[in-house]
Amino acid sequence: MTTTTTPPQRRAALAASAWVPVGGAVFVSAWGGNQFTPLLVMYKQHGLSHVVVDTLLFVYVFGIVPALLIGGPASDRWGRRPLMLPAPILAGLGSVALALGADSVTLLSIGRLLSGVALGLAMAVGGSWVAELSSAAGAPIGVGARRATMCLTAGFGVGAAVAGALAQWGPWPTVTPYVVTVALSAVSAVSLRHVPETRVRNTSGPKASLLTDLRIPSVFTRRFLLVVAPVAPWVFGACAIAYAILPDLLSGHTTMPIALAAACCLLGLTAGFGIQSVGRRIDAPGSVRGLVVALVVLIPGLLMAIAAAVTHSIPVGLLAAAILGCGYGMALIGGLLEVQRIAGPDDLGGLTAVFYALTYIGFGSPALLSWLIERFPSLNYREFFLVGLLMVGVCLVVVLIGGRLSGGRGTDSP
Repeated sequence: MTTTTTPPQRRAALAASAWVPVGGAVFVSAWGGNQFTPLLVMYKQHGLSHVVVDTLLFVYVFGIVPALLIGGPASDRWGRRPLMLPAPILAGLGSVALALGADSVTLLSIGRLLSGVALGLAMAVGGSWVAELSSAAGAPIGVGARRATMCLTAGFGVGAAVAGALAQWGPWPTVTPYVVTVALSAVSAVSLRHVPETRVRNTSGPKASLLTDLRIPSVFTRRFLLVVAPVAPWVFGACAIAYAILPDLLSGHTTMPIALAAACCLLGLTAGFGIQSVGRRIDAPGSVRGLVVALVVLIPGLLMAIAAAVTHSIPVGLLAAAILGCGYGMALIGGLLEVQRIAGPDDLGGLTAVFYALTYIGFGSPALLSWLIERFPSLNYREFFLVGLLMVGVCLVVVLIGGRLSGGRGTDSP
């Protein structure tokens, strides 16, 4: 019996490109998750109330969080492939429901939930898979996290831009944006079939229960609780302000409100994508520099948002979206790099899931603001942004103290 071996150069080439289909699935899932955002104005124009539409924006968090918190640890137990393969399929099914549900809150909710499950799996499982495939190919530490976050951000940005453009200028605005996602999801699902597994299942020794696997000890380290957790909600809190609240604030001052919403998404996420490419250089192991920079960048972003609320200036609003996008990008890459340093050998997926679950707290802000303004008409956007500034200051103090207490070591107990 003879055996053949793959030349070392060929093995390296295969390993080096293996992360690409997984990154593509993360991209498509992010596209499906964010395509709804620039269409908020459209659905409000079609008669749905502000509170209902902004709640639909948040509904997909109820799909994301369980997928994150269960999918991440489950992939640590059973492997990345079985948990990640359904993600693009669910993204496609969610888009089908959204395309059919223009006049049905129930169908829109189902579509958002499915999109959320797909995105949650992509973020927790896909992000870990990309990082491990990159590491296996010999990429430096941090490259995998950067690849995962850049695929995620690119999907958020391109998906929102394409959906907004098709809804503003294309035929069948409530259907056409979602058809593109269905096609991309099908291609992505096929491309994932032959990606190698990176998480080897342990078949020897006593087997712990899944409930035991769902426990993530590194969540309770000082470094995570005092440095990562305070910044996490600002990841998508910044996004929610940039491409949900600001477009709603300025929609009455333009003849193309859907295009404006898409522009806010594209500018904010392009800025976030760009800053991630240098975020690893800004971040420094053992310090809190990366996350401090993220919080500091949010301050001028919120100040510009206040200026937009006062002047109703679209250029000022677009500038605010871009600055907030930079804060989003730094908070995301800084948080993920910290997670990679903090996580134990068996809970990278689980800790990544907890981090992402915390980031989505920020996406509840548009629905909360709409409800508060409806209940208390005297409230305005400027007051909301001022409260945001105060919260950024508090988080900044906590992170600085947490960095000093933890000394950069993720293993310290609280």
